[in-house]
Amino acid sequence: MPGRWQLKDSGRRRGESIMKLRFWGVRGSIASPGPATVRYGGNTTCLELRTDDNQVIIVDAGTGLHPLSLSLLAELPVDTHILITHTHWDHIQGLPFFIPQFIPGNDFSIYGSYDPVTQKNVGETLSIQLQYSYFPVREVELQSKPSYVTVNQREPFAIADATITPVLLNHPVINLGYRVDCNGKSFFFTGDHEPPFNMYQPGDESYAMYQEIIDERNGFIYESLQGIDVLVADSSYTPEEYRSGKEGWGHGTFDSSIGMARDLGVKQLFFTHHEPTRSDDALEKVYAEALDRCDCSTDERARFQLAREGLEIEW
Repeated sequence: MPGRWQLKDSGRRRGESIMKLRFWGVRGSIASPGPATVRYGGNTTCLELRTDDNQVIIVDAGTGLHPLSLSLLAELPVDTHILITHTHWDHIQGLPFFIPQFIPGNDFSIYGSYDPVTQKNVGETLSIQLQYSYFPVREVELQSKPSYVTVNQREPFAIADATITPVLLNHPVINLGYRVDCNGKSFFFTGDHEPPFNMYQPGDESYAMYQEIIDERNGFIYESLQGIDVLVADSSYTPEEYRSGKEGWGHGTFDSSIGMARDLGVKQLFFTHHEPTRSDDALEKVYAEALDRCDCSTDERARFQLAREGLEIEW
């Protein structure tokens, strides 16, 4: 298939397990269609995973969910599972346009966290999108209604032959990254994630205590991600952009993603959540500068790639 990149060569042994990934949306914050974003795409976050038994697992429901849902119409009835990292608009705004829910006989479940601030579970939060003030079709009118499942960090659950482990990451709302393990193959998507940082300066009274908390959080994250084959990471900013007032916004940089990939020894890293105001040309420029700045080896340059809509991989 054109555009396919494979971790393994095509000489796969009979009976060997396989995991497939396709990107349907890779922009962050707001959809940005137009001539300047044609190569990498303008839809917001949405990924499709397929396991050994062809079970469809969707990670996040940005505007990329709509074209994904159209592709599923060739496989009716639909049986799929949608993992929501967090409920900011760019990760859920495709849900009202998920076409299988308007067709009887389809089965899909939506997974997400309980929000201790609003004290709502994922179903209560997402149902707001289908209120009459925001959308012409109410949830009660759907032909195939979703099942909602509240999940908790570090509590694995099964979907078909895959094991899903939610991992709490760092964002200004509860954000769960998802690890997917299936017959020896593994994948992790961060959702939106900013590496925890110490808001205090060395010498401040609270610096040491807060640093212990940060070290514990980072240790927990890295422990949960050990052995990952494919890492898809929030890489919204350059270091200069990050330092220009975006600390605390909950997003990573190209450099922080490279550091994570190196520390974990992942086989493949994909940079995603591309800054919506960045054209494809500008995206390629800051990507190349990051590889140079981090002194990436020839091997790393092959393994550290920009995510783009339509890219399909299997391993």
